[in-house]
Amino acid sequence: MRIERIETLVCNARMRNWVFVKVVTDQPGLIGWGEATLEWHTRSVVAAVEDLAELLVGEDPRRVEHLWQMMWRQHFWHGSGITRATAISGIDIALWDILGKELGVPCHRLWGGPVRNRIRLYCHLGGGLMEAFYETPVEQADRFAQLAREAVQQGFSAFKAMAVPPTAPLEGLQPVQAAARCVEAMRDAVGPNVDIMVDCHARPSPAMGMKFARALEPYGLYFLEEPCWPEHVQELARIRQAVATPIATGERITGIHGFRDLFAAGACDVCQLDITHCGGPTAARRIAALADAYGVALAPHNPQGPVSTAATLEFGFSQPGFVICESVHADVPWRNDVVRVAHRIDPTTRTVQPHEQPGLGVEVIESAVKQHPFEQELLQRVFYSDGSVGDW
Repeated sequence: MRIERIETLVCNARMRNWVFVKVVTDQPGLIGWGEATLEWHTRSVVAAVEDLAELLVGEDPRRVEHLWQMMWRQHFWHGSGITRATAISGIDIALWDILGKELGVPCHRLWGGPVRNRIRLYCHLGGGLMEAFYETPVEQADRFAQLAREAVQQGFSAFKAMAVPPTAPLEGLQPVQAAARCVEAMRDAVGPNVDIMVDCHARPSPAMGMKFARALEPYGLYFLEEPCWPEHVQELARIRQAVATPIATGERITGIHGFRDLFAAGACDVCQLDITHCGGPTAARRIAALADAYGVALAPHNPQGPVSTAATLEFGFSQPGFVICESVHADVPWRNDVVRVAHRIDPTTRTVQPHEQPGLGVEVIESAVKQHPFEQELLQRVFYSDGSVGDW
């Protein structure tokens, strides 16, 4: 068996362009699907996939580890830069899909078989609709409470909110108190038995991240995500030591070495590796083993398209430390029209059970993708009150 060609299909989903990767073999009908979505870098990723295809065409797709080593190590530059790492991830996901199909088993069986009977999903407030999740001002605590109630009504036992505003390197009480009012309103709306996550989006400086962490600690968050830049490993560790709230990070880290440094510093309780950025399942399994050695839970970053979700779920069914899966269901109304998926979601509990279809259990409907061609992603610019540049 040989790889005949590698293609990309771009599907505009408003805030993101989903980049689906199609690996075609010389066996009739045997193809693999992956995803390499990287918002605001779509054209760069598509070109990176084309560059990597030069290494892989003509090779046996079943030699997944061998091909991963080629992609990561050859052509001199290692694959840890975000653009190349994302391209590698998309191809790697597709190679595992091919191997599962060729052997007639779902991917989670290739990785040791299921370790659990179901995976719990959590949603973004508003289901991932950009205006609801990213653009609701923290001054509107009642709106956060309303969206929280809607999430629970839809069956979710956990949800995430961006209840921390962009802040300058040092500010006073106003933004901290506004964030606390939002979280208090959500907690009052849903009660103590629903898990709430707050995503700081790495907006705060370490000093402000500490302020937010301490202010939100009384509300029993499931985790506090990216309270400062992931590059500030020692400061993340300092925040983690100061509060009981579990600290989550990792979505912007590519490759095992960054995670090694993060875990060794004691900088997080929850690893948010992204299977479409960290090097695909081949790398994710190594990172998961390292997280297990440090007692760090897995809750992967997954706000992208449906192939990313399928790959993340297959990975989750094989990993003991996997605790919950991020999901988006209402970013665009036609999300489920561009794929057929084997995973079935219980709408009353928002949990997913393993499937028995070969590979990832996902098929991209190419004719439906073509109805949503590439468009430049909507710009997201943040400036502080004095005109200086902030983090989105």
